[in-house]
Amino acid sequence: MPTTYQRPEIDAAVAAIKFDAQGLVPAIAQQHDTGEVLMMAWMDRDAVAETMRTGRVCYWSRSRQAPWRKGDTSGHVQTLVDLRVDCDGDTLLVLVDQTGVACHTGRHNCFFRAVRGGALSEIAPVMIDMQGKD
Repeated sequence: MPTTYQRPEIDAAVAAIKFDAQGLVPAIAQQHDTGEVLMMAWMDRDAVAETMRTGRVCYWSRSRQAPWRKGDTSGHVQTLVDLRVDCDGDTLLVLVDQTGVACHTGRHNCFFRAVRGGALSEIAPVMIDMQGKD
């Protein structure tokens, strides 16, 4: 069951966030029960409010210049468990229950490259073909 919030809680959270000059804040998505860092994306005020109101994680797509509800085309949805604002108010930690893969490459998370043997190597396999999906 998703975590949802009422208007006073949403307003208080949004007021505590320091959005950058473009009106965005980085949001780190983390699997709530394992601690696995899944991805980083951006949120604007409306995405934060929608995420908190609906319990379905919404980001701001800088490439599309539009809201991006994680899983709209792929079915790989992020359900909100908890939303946290860091000490400076300039980064969010979004604890989620991830359905399917988090990365648009079809990997479980976006952090699948690491330096190994002096070179950048892929350390996680593609789990699903994400052609044309988010």
